[in-house]
Amino acid sequence: MNISVASTIKIEEFLKLPDIDESPAWEYIDGVAIQKTMPKIRHSILQKQLITEVDNHSQKYAALPELRCNFWGRSIVPDVAVIAWESFKINEIGEPEDNFFQAPDWSIEILSPDQKANRFIDNLLHCIKYGCQLGWMIDPDDYSVLIFTPQQAPQVCRGNSPLQVLKEIDLELTAEQVFSWLKIGKTQIQDKLIKGDRR
Repeated sequence: MNISVASTIKIEEFLKLPDIDESPAWEYIDGVAIQKTMPKIRHSILQKQLITEVDNHSQKYAALPELRCNFWGRSIVPDVAVIAWESFKINEIGEPEDNFFQAPDWSIEILSPDQKANRFIDNLLHCIKYGCQLGWMIDPDDYSVLIFTPQQAPQVCRGNSPLQVLKEIDLELTAEQVFSWLKIGKTQIQDKLIKGDRR
């Protein structure tokens, strides 16, 4: 269940609040501060695997978990933000600045059972409107991925439907492959523990 701050505040005031980055993070949407839901096991597995797959198939982009993106009156924290390395502002010692003030190139949200889809859809549409090239909303209960792209109607993908990724990322995935990451039987877990495989 999401918790919201009822009174309307300005984004500048929101960004000064001391606890907005505590887990689970807070987002700022239409003048209201809303706390995200604490992720559960399936959510975390999908998030981890998506980050690994994107990072393993691209030199141009970084896949980052729970990165706060501030742009056009909102402060959102996608489950996975995929951002071109060249988009990060670099400080005087060659490190990226902590605050990010634009839409991610690819925003991925993973729906949990107690979350409302419309809030994620709203955030993904906001991302697409202000520069994001691609949005995914993953629904583990429906085994579907809702794809958002600029100037096109959203598309629902299930089964062997190929999932659209950014052009510069050499990655081919279907909805079925994404949800197969959740199939972890006892034998597979035991094999990983015996082999010391922590991937």
